[in-house]
Formats: sequence, structure tokens, C-alpha cells
Amino acid sequence: MGNTNPTDCKRQVLIDCADTIWSCDTIDKATTFIRSMDTPICLSNYVSGELQLPSSASTTFINSVEPKTGAIFATLPCTQPSDVEEAIRQARTAFKTWSKTTRVERSGHLRRMSELLRAHRELFAVWESIDQGKTLERARIEVDRAISNFSYFSTYILHEQTAARMVDGVALTYEHRSPAGVFALISPWNMPLYLLTWKIAPCLAFGCTAVAKPSEVTSMSAYLLGVLFQKAGLPGGVVNIVLGDGPTTGQALVTSPLIDGVSFTGGTQTGIAIRQATAHQIRKHLSLELGGKNPTLVFADSMTSSKREATIRIAASAAFENQGEICLCGSRIYVERSVYGEFVLKFTEHVRKKYVLRETVGAVASLQHYNKIRGYLRQAASENATFHLGGVSDPQDKAGNQGYWIAPAILTDVARESVVQTDEIFGPVVTITPFENEEHAVELSNDSQYGLAAIVLTADGARMRRVGEQMEAGLVWVNCWLVRELGTPFGGMKNSGTGREGGDYSRDVFTVVRTLHLPA
Repeated sequence: MGNTNPTDCKRQVLIDCADTIWSCDTIDKATTFIRSMDTPICLSNYVSGELQLPSSASTTFINSVEPKTGAIFATLPCTQPSDVEEAIRQARTAFKTWSKTTRVERSGHLRRMSELLRAHRELFAVWESIDQGKTLERARIEVDRAISNFSYFSTYILHEQTAARMVDGVALTYEHRSPAGVFALISPWNMPLYLLTWKIAPCLAFGCTAVAKPSEVTSMSAYLLGVLFQKAGLPGGVVNIVLGDGPTTGQALVTSPLIDGVSFTGGTQTGIAIRQATAHQIRKHLSLELGGKNPTLVFADSMTSSKREATIRIAASAAFENQGEICLCGSRIYVERSVYGEFVLKFTEHVRKKYVLRETVGAVASLQHYNKIRGYLRQAASENATFHLGGVSDPQDKAGNQGYWIAPAILTDVARESVVQTDEIFGPVVTITPFENEEHAVELSNDSQYGLAAIVLTADGARMRRVGEQMEAGLVWVNCWLVRELGTPFGGMKNSGTGREGGDYSRDVFTVVRTLHLPA
């Protein structure tokens, strides 16, 4: 929590630097603008079609830090419960009209958002890179996926189907769906724009309205999205964005009796807290996409001369993309013993060459997260793990002043029960462990409280199916990673969450279904 003076922040809003921010579509322009400011950029909520600060006199402000420098570059309000309730009321008012709009009309709004986001792709990528610490190249990929979210659901709703059944000689039955109501949409800090739009797009497509809350660590893209909603002419109140932390803003949002459903992506402990806080609100739709400690299985037949390069590339990408800050990253690598030594050597060589700090590897998102990851590296060292790459030492020694940089770490000789092997580190840290045979590989892979994703690398077609179907994971990739068709179910098993989203599965989250029986 920062100590920025609210009066100064309000003064900045009155000056309105939104137009200037909107013109900063290169890293140089954005950083020049940031350095030119006497006080940090002040981000505002987006409520009922307007960018505005909360009205509560008790509103405090949170400092937002640029991970690559460790410097404060923005502030945002920690929205209080009374202002959260006002945003929810605006969404409920808008729901009365929005829920009755035609699919064609809703499709047009989503298509317009997709087109505008595409037109401002570089601007969103620049600010996402600055705000989250990721490389500009990675940010562009995630903006493209956000564009696809709006585009996909804009067409999906034009081709919906329903089920009808005949009870012989008695009745015709059919399923009818209607919008479920007002949703709390809460997104994490690792892929801020992509995961926020993954919730907003289907919510609007199926006729619901929303109050969205991004992570307080990365709120810039949500703020820019509010500006984009204005430019797109979306009716006021259909989407509202409130900024703030979890204990204050998030808690008020998810527990409000005026909220009909919650779609949350984030940590497992927060997901548990949401379930506990809403247990008495049985009617609430809950979709919780939580943590992961995902395995990558490398079988010997994937390390032949013709396949080795692809195997190494996929395993490395799954380990270190976005600094390992993707819930789907394969951070536990298991390798068939006959090729274990070769894999460790080739994998280390590839990562050393391709994943270079400050070039192809960005900064981790915050000082708190930086310290968490370094804590696990110290733990690994204390347990005599072997570091093939990376280490315990702080490359900057002044992380709070010069950014939160952690080089990729590759570890072997990590015990099965070590927290380094079992906890979700969510950073550029992987462990490599040998397995004896297929049965042993499956056993090791499933030895986790989590079950979000798994990667299987093999040339054996029968094994692809055999092993893939045994993985206790909601998403299994074979000889690829992070490939997604947006109609497929997204979500995990075990402590990785409950519910699925994507295509028909998102429809299940954001609609209620009734069965009508008509006499024959």
C-alpha cells in the first residue's frame, strides 16, 4: 500500500493524461512520458461508462511498480466496499437492458472491441510489458489472444444450438438458456489483458453484465480497456472495472449478494477463500481456475536425432515462457533414464542460448514475487540440489531499485518431497528428474495436489493416447504446448480449480438453463 496523496492523484485525473497515455505506442514514448511525470500516473475505475475515481473519502491508493526498474510509475485506488456496491448496482441496472439485446447486437459490440484492440495492438503490448515485466514480444502474443477472445465469442453466439427431445406421444421438451446475471470477473497479474478479456468477452456475449477487478499488481491494461470500451460505444454499466486489492475490493465484490456469479483466475488459496466466503450463497455460479505444478514427460523416443530439437524446444518453452509466470508452465520435467543425461545437457545448452535475461526473459512481476522465487532457490541450495543453470545469488544485489530480474534456473537432484518439487513457484525455475518406465512416469506426474496441465513428449502414437488419458490434468498437450482452440474446456482437476470455460463451457458459466415441456 503506497502513501500517495489522494489530492495529488485527483489533480492528475483532472488534468487527464489519458490522451497522452493513448499516444504512447512505443517503449521509448511510454518511458519518456513516465519519466516526465512529477507524480505517478493515476489510474481510475471505469464505472457506468465513465473513467472516475471512487467517491469514498476513505479511499487509499496503491503504488504500482515497474518490474524492470523497481520504480513506482502509477497509482491506483483501493476501491472501498461502498464504491464496489455502486459499480454492482450500475451493472444490475444495465443488465435489465443488455440481457434483452439480440445476439446480433451483442456480436457487433464484441467485434468492434476486437477491431479496436487490433488497431491499438502495439499500445497495449507496450504498456503490458512495462506494467508486468514481460518482454514486448510476449506481450504482443497476449494482445493477439485478447483480440481472439472478443472475435471468437462475437461469432460463437450467432451459431448456438440447443437440444430438443420427444417423449413419445406425450411431450416435446427443449432446453432454453438465459443470461445468469451480474458477474464478478477477477483476473491475475501474470497475463493481465489476455485473462481479463477471456472473462469479459463470454460474459457480454451471453447477455450478462460485469464488475471486473484486475490484480492490483498489474492494472494498467484494465484501465486502457476501460478507455477502449468508451471508444467502442459500449452502453454504460455493461462492464465496470474497479481497481484495488483482494482483501478490500475483491472481498466486497465476490461476497456481495447482488453478484450472481464469480469467474476467478488466481492462486489456490484465494480460490479456497472465495468458496468459503460464498458457501452460503448457493445460487452463485463459481468458476475457479487456480494453480498448477505441471509435469512434462520426456520419453526416450522423443530424443532421437530427428526429434531431439523439437523436444528440447517444447520443453524449454513450456518451462520459461513469460519468466515461468504462466499457470500452464511445465515446471516439473521427468525424463526417461536412458536419455536423462543427454536431455539435461542439451536442455541446459538450449536454455542458456535462447532464454537470456533482459533480452528474451523479462523481469518477474513484483518484489514480493521476486523474494518468493529466491526463497525457493535458497531452499534448493540448502538441500544440495544441483544447479545446471541459475543460482542463489542476487544478480543485482539491489533488486528493489534496479528491477526484479531472475535468471532461468535448471535443477536436478531435488527430492520428491521437497517444496521445490511440490509447490507452485511460478517463476523461471524447473526441476529435472529421471523415470524408469511409463508406469513410473505416470506415477510421478500425478503425484501433486494440482492437476491443471501436462505435457507428453513421445513419438509413440499409442503411448500418446495411453499416457495422455492417465494424466490427472484438465489440459494435456502431446508434442506441443499452449495450443488452444477456444471452444475446448479450460480448467483443471484436484486443487487446480473447479468449472470449465471456453465455448459451450463458458455458456454453462454465464447462463442458466431451464427445460420446457410442451404437450404433443
